[in-house]
Amino acid sequence: MNYTEGSFGSLNALIWCYGSLSSGIPKEMEKGNHSEVTEFILSGLTDRPELQVPLFGVFLLIYGITLVGNGGMILLITIDPRLHTPMYFFLSNLSFCDLCYSSIISPKMLLNFLAERKSISYTACAVQMYLSDAFIDVGCLFLAVMAYDRYVAICNPLLYTVTMSRQLCKVLVAGVYAVGLVDSMINMFFAFRLSFCSSNIINHFFCDIPPLLALSCSDTRINEIVMFAFTSCIIVSSLVIVLFSYVYITSTILQIHSAEGQRKAFSTCTFHLTAVALYFGTLLFVYLRPTSSYSMDTDKVASVFYTLVIPMLNPLIYSLRNTEVKDALRKFINKQK
Repeated sequence: MNYTEGSFGSLNALIWCYGSLSSGIPKEMEKGNHSEVTEFILSGLTDRPELQVPLFGVFLLIYGITLVGNGGMILLITIDPRLHTPMYFFLSNLSFCDLCYSSIISPKMLLNFLAERKSISYTACAVQMYLSDAFIDVGCLFLAVMAYDRYVAICNPLLYTVTMSRQLCKVLVAGVYAVGLVDSMINMFFAFRLSFCSSNIINHFFCDIPPLLALSCSDTRINEIVMFAFTSCIIVSSLVIVLFSYVYITSTILQIHSAEGQRKAFSTCTFHLTAVALYFGTLLFVYLRPTSSYSMDTDKVASVFYTLVIPMLNPLIYSLRNTEVKDALRKFINKQK
């Protein structure tokens, strides 16, 4: 089955949403309580001048590796027929998510390392917050979908091709993007109804919900409830799906009598569990805590991991000991030679 066709069917919807937001926040919102602020200032990772250029070099390298790694993963999965399976179909979408997520954050962050005035317009801040929040949700949900795919492959191998049909895979991908976009729209709507009158300096390197709530001079209790409810629903439900899937997977693997069979089965899950631990660990730390316990400096360090480092590591995690991916890469290189 060719799973690459329509892999990114939701891309047009994403571009449309981006264009709609880029054209400006609705006038009704601009005329509200927050009309005092027309731009924000991003404090960045550090205010020490001597660290700006070295940090620029480090994060430029990280962004470059992210582009090459995730772009290469998408290319390999697209051109190699052996990788046209549900598992790699979801992996290509996860790479696409990482690629987009990093590109939403990194260019502005890199520019601010070298800029004297680290400003971002009101509309650009809303767009960045909307898209980054959407892709956080999308990343969580794709990890859950991939866990379910591994559960079917290991626990019900004879029914795998029937259960994980091409149509179901497309529905799951479309659903993941839809949930992420809708949840992000709700969070953005509540965030930008607030007043930002005391200061316009965001103590972060990108427009994220927690530092915006800390900046507002309005009552943010409703925002905290909405953010906690929706974010916890997506993150926790995704994590529960992952955990339950791997409980059944582990039980099934332990019933395999061959030690070699157990090793091979576990090896297909190790990469995914590593990505899950890194991603969900930092998200739970940043988002599912009361605002009173926030330490923005600590949160900025944690945010670096899930916005920049993990998107760089994912292609390495999934391909480092994956013989199918390495064989596809070797075949591609030989063909180019």
